[in-house]
Amino acid sequence: MNLEDTDNLTIFAPTEKGKAELKAGSTKLSTVALKLMVMFDGKSPISAIAKRVTGARPGEISDAVEALLRDKLVDIVRPGKTVEEDFGSFFEVPIEALPDSVSAKFREEAEKGVQSLDRSGYYIGVAQQAPAKKVPNNGTKYSILLIEDNAPFITAVKMLLKLEGYEVRVASSRDEIVAALRAPAMPDAILLDVNLPGTDGFSILARMRQHPALRTVPVIMLTAQASRGDVLRGLSGGANGYITKPFEHEALMKSLRAVLGVAD
Repeated sequence: MNLEDTDNLTIFAPTEKGKAELKAGSTKLSTVALKLMVMFDGKSPISAIAKRVTGARPGEISDAVEALLRDKLVDIVRPGKTVEEDFGSFFEVPIEALPDSVSAKFREEAEKGVQSLDRSGYYIGVAQQAPAKKVPNNGTKYSILLIEDNAPFITAVKMLLKLEGYEVRVASSRDEIVAALRAPAMPDAILLDVNLPGTDGFSILARMRQHPALRTVPVIMLTAQASRGDVLRGLSGGANGYITKPFEHEALMKSLRAVLGVAD
């Protein structure tokens, strides 16, 4: 992100990384950058804050903001949103550690899933049934976010989902994931691969489950990772379903209907 993309009405806010830097009393920041970090509140435009930074030339302020953006200590907040709602710090927030102990329920679910894989040889389908039918977030069609980087697989799954009446968004990288989450209307469900460039599905799942806007969005792991440990990690991490590649089309559709509360 570059300061050239902004204007005098742009609003900045510290990311979680930036807040931690401030709390630790970092000496890596310049005097101007430190002043800006303290003043950025996610509400006031840069034009108003710049007037309060005494003894600094406009060029110094611009350089400081660029450095803060580059180091991911601040991010731009879209109008009417906090930095958390805007997903600007989605990949910067530290992931909370899962408890060492995993409930017997999850262990039993994972065991059933692995037995299913051993028996059928081609998929595991585990999906938590929603207690009630979910209303589409956009008011019309269910929107599915597919987080996947395999182009042929993306093409096939998109076609399948569209034929079933779903709207589909696709994201293959960290930047694309943030952009997809920023798009109007939250996805109704997310299909999440494990092996992704620059990150992994289990880390993304953990971030989603601790994010206030994503905590309750159904997530189905859709991956070639099929060991007992992988299934257990997905389910205990908050996934609503776990399907391994390759899979039968109906397995995916049945899992989606389950997490959306749509009766078969």
